[in-house]
Amino acid sequence: MTRSSESLPVRGTTRHDEQGPLLVLDHRLDGHDTFLSGELDLGDGRAPVRIISLDDVTVLRPMHPVAVPAPVWSGTLHLPHGLRPRTIPTDLAEAAQRHGRNLDALDQAEMRYALTFLGEATTESIRTARIEAIVSALPVTGMEAA
Repeated sequence: MTRSSESLPVRGTTRHDEQGPLLVLDHRLDGHDTFLSGELDLGDGRAPVRIISLDDVTVLRPMHPVAVPAPVWSGTLHLPHGLRPRTIPTDLAEAAQRHGRNLDALDQAEMRYALTFLGEATTESIRTARIEAIVSALPVTGMEAA
């Protein structure tokens, strides 16, 4: 990766598992693509890392052997893919409204999962099916429920 669309200052702690070091950030990276790669600069050059964001934590997994940082570290995470859009797509919003369903009922994590699920559709027919699945799982709006 020779260029990045966003660079973030990060801090965290080092943990280890059977596959090597895990760099656990001190806060979750919200609004960034997960399960993608980036580059971490700890001051002595960039190292490619896999970015894994779960519900409440983001972990960086070095993709190649690296010098293990100190138990507490800080650096810069370079993200070539930048921010993930957080807007609700028009087709999803219209389908929810048409079926009397409430997208506002989703919490932040549920919305993130729904938008990722929808955004990964590779064809229009898959996208349509995924919209139907998301909308059918939503609660009925107040007016329709009465």
